[in-house]
Amino acid sequence: MSTDSNKSRDAEIVCRVIDGEVNAFEYLLKKYNAHVCMIARKHLPYDQVEETVQDVFVRAYQSLATFKQKSGFKQWLSAIAVRTCYDFWRKQYRSRELPMSSLSEKHRDWLENVMSHQSAELFNEKSRQEEAGELLNWALDRMSAEDRMVLELMYLEGLSGKETANLLDWSVANVKIRCFRARKKLHKLLTGLIERQGEQAHELLPRRAPQVETSI
Repeated sequence: MSTDSNKSRDAEIVCRVIDGEVNAFEYLLKKYNAHVCMIARKHLPYDQVEETVQDVFVRAYQSLATFKQKSGFKQWLSAIAVRTCYDFWRKQYRSRELPMSSLSEKHRDWLENVMSHQSAELFNEKSRQEEAGELLNWALDRMSAEDRMVLELMYLEGLSGKETANLLDWSVANVKIRCFRARKKLHKLLTGLIERQGEQAHELLPRRAPQVETSI
């Protein structure tokens, strides 16, 4: 099925649902369930995915009257999914209780290597590694929902400023400003972590015993 015919089919289903044929929405749910799950898995803890996906489709169903056929249902639904993930992190950020737990020596070594690089290398080259994922999650958990989402969309997913703006319903200028500030915050977080880990490591070093002079 071509893209245009696919959009037309989705638009037809939306119209039928709006006209009262409620059960027709199941077609869209089954068709895009995997797509919404993929988005949720990228942005949320595993145990939050299923509930969030359900929430996405509830929001989509309730907002069908605002759907504009030109954008395509999949793109429209993707924006709802991203904003639902964003709302999840907003709630988490307001009620967060995150201990500044120490990380392993392996993570500290990785961090020191990452911080010697500049700009997006932190995401583009290292984020696929296990250590990178753990450390990024540690840092992202300590950032606001806005900062977290813009960094994930632009650096982890490689979306453009315009694409990110469309998904979050922000202006492109707002995305660029937020991204710049979020990168500085992330750099500060990771740099601070390195410094704390270094101080802890220094405190654990064995103290050199004083030399005692002896006479014969």
